[in-house]
Amino acid sequence: MAANMAALHSTLTKEIRDKLGLWDAKHGCLSPLSGTQKNSVVELTAISSNRPLPSEMPDDDYTHIPTKRTLSDSGKQTQLDIASLDLGQEKIENAQQFFSWFAKVECQMEQEQESSYRSYSDQLKTYRDHCDSILKEVEEAIYYLQELQHQHVLVSTKTGALHGACEQLLQDQTKLVNMAESINNKLSYFNTLEHLQHKLSSPTLSVNSESFIPLLAQLDECISYISSSPQYKESSVYLTKFKNCLNQSLHLIKSHVISLLKNATMQVLNNKDTATSENSFALFYGKFRACAPRVKSLMEQIEQRAYMSTEYASLLSDCQNCYFDQRSQLLTPCVTDAVDKLTKQYAKNPCSLVRAGCSVLIHVCQDEYQLYFHFFSKTSSGLDTLLENLSSSLYDCLRPIIIHMNHMETLAELCSILKVEMLEDHVQQKGEELASFGVVVDQMLQDVQERLVYRAQAYIESDILKYSPAPGDLAYPEKLIMETNEQDDQDKDASTPKRKSAELPAALADLQGMWYPTVRRTLVCLSKLYRCISKETFEGLSQEALSVCIQSLKLASALITKRKDAINGYLFLIKHLLILREQIAPFDVDFVIKEVSLDFSKMRTAAFGLWSKSSNLFSLSSNNAILEFLLEGAPQLTESYLDSKKEVDIELRVVCEKFIQHVCESLISPLSGLLSKINVVVKMAEDDGKDPSVFLKQQPFAKPENVRKVVSETYMLIKSKLPSTLQSMSLFLANKDTEYILFKPVKAKVQEQYKQMNDIVTNTYSEEDAQIIGCPSIQQVSLLLAVS
Repeated sequence: MAANMAALHSTLTKEIRDKLGLWDAKHGCLSPLSGTQKNSVVELTAISSNRPLPSEMPDDDYTHIPTKRTLSDSGKQTQLDIASLDLGQEKIENAQQFFSWFAKVECQMEQEQESSYRSYSDQLKTYRDHCDSILKEVEEAIYYLQELQHQHVLVSTKTGALHGACEQLLQDQTKLVNMAESINNKLSYFNTLEHLQHKLSSPTLSVNSESFIPLLAQLDECISYISSSPQYKESSVYLTKFKNCLNQSLHLIKSHVISLLKNATMQVLNNKDTATSENSFALFYGKFRACAPRVKSLMEQIEQRAYMSTEYASLLSDCQNCYFDQRSQLLTPCVTDAVDKLTKQYAKNPCSLVRAGCSVLIHVCQDEYQLYFHFFSKTSSGLDTLLENLSSSLYDCLRPIIIHMNHMETLAELCSILKVEMLEDHVQQKGEELASFGVVVDQMLQDVQERLVYRAQAYIESDILKYSPAPGDLAYPEKLIMETNEQDDQDKDASTPKRKSAELPAALADLQGMWYPTVRRTLVCLSKLYRCISKETFEGLSQEALSVCIQSLKLASALITKRKDAINGYLFLIKHLLILREQIAPFDVDFVIKEVSLDFSKMRTAAFGLWSKSSNLFSLSSNNAILEFLLEGAPQLTESYLDSKKEVDIELRVVCEKFIQHVCESLISPLSGLLSKINVVVKMAEDDGKDPSVFLKQQPFAKPENVRKVVSETYMLIKSKLPSTLQSMSLFLANKDTEYILFKPVKAKVQEQYKQMNDIVTNTYSEEDAQIIGCPSIQQVSLLLAVS
């Protein structure tokens, strides 16, 4: 028994040790410690190793009596050495007793040694039992909680189902209520018919009553709804009935408005005979304005609904047409009568007639425009038609006068009145009020412009192209000299203040009174046309006028040349071409027109080809001569551009070159002839391989005496003719800069001729012959030209 207990004790001890060994083993640790915990254990171990044993711990020395025990395997004699063994009251007689005693002692020792552990174990068991009881209670609580949760879920499910059923019932109730309300609303449109019919059949119903406009609104709403819901039974029938009600109500409005307008017209017509200039405005507009508020309140409702249906649009149109008819019935005779009176009053003054007639119509159009908006809120094409018809009375009166008018100045003034005073100052400023009047004015302006262009073309042909100059028109330079002398006399008069510069006498030559008539007429014509007709038309007329004017100037220049001399003829043409170029420069137009013409040059070539291929006239092959003639001989359309400014510049350049050449010839023609002969002789000598100097001296005309005569004659010619030439230039051109520019090439030509002559004398003749010839040096010639 003791052995078993010992063995059990040993086994338990080993297991405890093994488990304690596993408590902090490296592998399979039952309670692994962190690094911080391990450090704490090490520190506690170090501290506890240095502490003394507790005082309450027993200090007993146990001496084991049996120091030697011998047991045989067969249970034979066992020798035991026992020393100092305190047995107490028990006596041990054999080994069995000893072992029993020893087992007790050992057990007692173990118990004493394990008493703290057992106490702690018992305490743990108590804790475990207590935990088990708590766990049992917790498990019971969990059970009850689960049971409670199950019951809660059951109740919640039933409650949710009940709630869902309630919500569904509420939804169904709401749906049914909405459906009933929707049906009631839809039925209300149909049920309204009887109520509306009853109202419309009431004898007390008036379009001016407060309930009439809401009645229209109900009709519009019902018609709109039923039109958009054709799926309902009998919707078409109800729609027809509602439209009948609408037509009935609109007929009441139409009758009311037309009655008011006609009554106002009758009141005006009845009092028309007693009207005067002072009360005419109140008569023609006061009666209508008095009834305007009653009409406009209805018309605003109709205008707002005009886009909804044709019935409202038709009613609005009928009311507007009635208004326009009544106004036209009143105003047309009055406006026509007023225009007729003005026509008789200003029969000899078309410009005053246009101003007065336009002024009357401007006031009429403005008053009518304002009166219209007392009745209606939106514009109408009928208003434009009415105002255009009223304005056309003036146009019908003026058109016969315009188409028979021949005076260009009057036509130009009419253009200015219509374009500037009427269109720009009135129509464009007032905008829509005078838009219709502006259409008629623009039509009148086009007629006046057309007539003006026609008269301008006739004027250009009769007064410029076919102008026959009088003797006084060609009296150049006499008329310039006369004008200069008169100005000199005025300058000598001490009572006359000097208002001009020293160049005043010459500058007077540029006054319009001294211009050639065709130039003056051309520029006056263009200045009148410039602001009266369109830019494109003006460009065409200006091209024609300038071209014709240049032709007349050329003719006059030729006549002056024939009458006087070439210098006066050239200067006359230069002077007037400069005037033309200067005067057309301010016109902000391009003096360029496009001309389209047919080029028949290929037709001639094709005709020769047709004649040469007469054998193939009717050939069926590709070489048919007639077909080639039709294809290749068709005239070509060509375009060309004519520029009046360039034409003036070209003519000016040409005449200036001719003038320079003529002056040079008149001054140095003998010397030029001699130099030409010398050049011919020199060329012949070079061609024959001879010495040009020797060969030249052999010629009779190249003798020093003969050359001296030519040089002297040329010098005297320059000295005698140059002053008169310069005087003529100053008289005609009257501008130092222009004179300098024109004379500079002449001076250069003269100097060049004398330079050539000096070179020939120096290279060909001896000093003795050169002295005989006596050719002036370049400095002498320059001094002569400068002094002159």
